[in-house]
Amino acid sequence: MAVNSLSLEQVKDLFVFISSHMIESKDMLTHADQAIGDGDHGIGMARGFEAVAEKLDSGDFSSVADIFRSVGFTLLASIGGASGAIFGSFFIGASNGLKDCSKLDSPAFARCLQAGLEMVKIRGKAKVGDKTMVDALEPAAQAAQANKEKSLDEITLLTSQAAESGKENTKNLIATTGKAKTLGERSLGHPDPGAISMSLILRFTHEHIQGLSNEM
Repeated sequence: MAVNSLSLEQVKDLFVFISSHMIESKDMLTHADQAIGDGDHGIGMARGFEAVAEKLDSGDFSSVADIFRSVGFTLLASIGGASGAIFGSFFIGASNGLKDCSKLDSPAFARCLQAGLEMVKIRGKAKVGDKTMVDALEPAAQAAQANKEKSLDEITLLTSQAAESGKENTKNLIATTGKAKTLGERSLGHPDPGAISMSLILRFTHEHIQGLSNEM
């Protein structure tokens, strides 16, 4: 059966699932970052989501927006560097699209991706084509906006696919921001680590919600 919304407790469970799988992705993200960066992206993301898991376990949350905001500030404080600022900003921004939401449904999901994207663009000054996580996030936000009338399992599948395609496209781009910009054309052929992380977060979101659908 289709999943149309997640309750407050189910959103918390979603982030527990995402956190666990992002921690498991540490080595893969580290390897990807070694190709065009300083190799610390996987370590930072794992550290950030370990802190998120601890926060989820110990915290009380009053709303869906409160969970997203807490995840954002936790990542901001624990990852450090550019990745902490950008991924923290994404979730903090996403919470702005969830005000007054007692549940996470497809229209709210579309709003939170768009609000998160806008915050990332303000904070990082990046646009599609710059070989950053925006290359995965912006097409995902557009896919969500175009499919907000669909069920939550459907919209998360489509956003995950859009993010994956955007991530793959970064292989064809020359980095213009961050440490990778010093490589010039040597960054060609390698996906951006931030775009990989963004696509993973959205893939794990879909996988968790699909799992709920299969249980119904």
